[in-house]
Amino acid sequence: MMIDLPESTRIHRRIPKEKFYQRLVLTAALKKKFVSDIDSIFIENSLTAENLRLSKESIITEILLLKIMLKTKEFDGKVLETVARQNSHKLLFMLIYKDELQIALFHNKLYSSSWIKAECCAALTARGFSLDEIWNGFIEQIALYDERDGSLTGLSIDQRLARHEQIAKLEKQIYKAEIAARNEKQPKKSFDLYLKCQKYKQELEDLKHGQ
Repeated sequence: MMIDLPESTRIHRRIPKEKFYQRLVLTAALKKKFVSDIDSIFIENSLTAENLRLSKESIITEILLLKIMLKTKEFDGKVLETVARQNSHKLLFMLIYKDELQIALFHNKLYSSSWIKAECCAALTARGFSLDEIWNGFIEQIALYDERDGSLTGLSIDQRLARHEQIAKLEKQIYKAEIAARNEKQPKKSFDLYLKCQKYKQELEDLKHGQ
């Protein structure tokens, strides 16, 4: 997944790791992971109303794209959460490990794309007429990328995220109930699990159809 941002936003400035984490309040464990797992950090892009020539006013004043070169693919997302919580700007993270990359952002919780080969042609784009709209667009492309229901356009981003998480939770509950029902030897308990599974499936259908 590439990130397709205007050249007017490009900075590509390296930030020394020590200088970066010294500004953060980190637990000893997170500081250790920050030092051991991150190779280098760059501010790749700065999106502002000025350099994007946006006319609409926005609560958000700047979105920064941080490129983080990793020493390990098993990177603790809590580091990114801590960085995002303690920064006044909205942050988009591009994590790179060898020839793979992952895009992440924090909006009440951390959302991230799958790891993919860096040369893949899928692109994350800045779309909208204000920074608020562009940030919501990033959330849609990363956290709601598999959303297919066109009837949700009237819902807010937070409502759609909550719905997305409810669907994922119900799908897990259905999966567990089906396995438990198949493995249960006692007919009554197996039937109770079957009924529970059907209840979850009905809730899932209702949720998917906006009920």
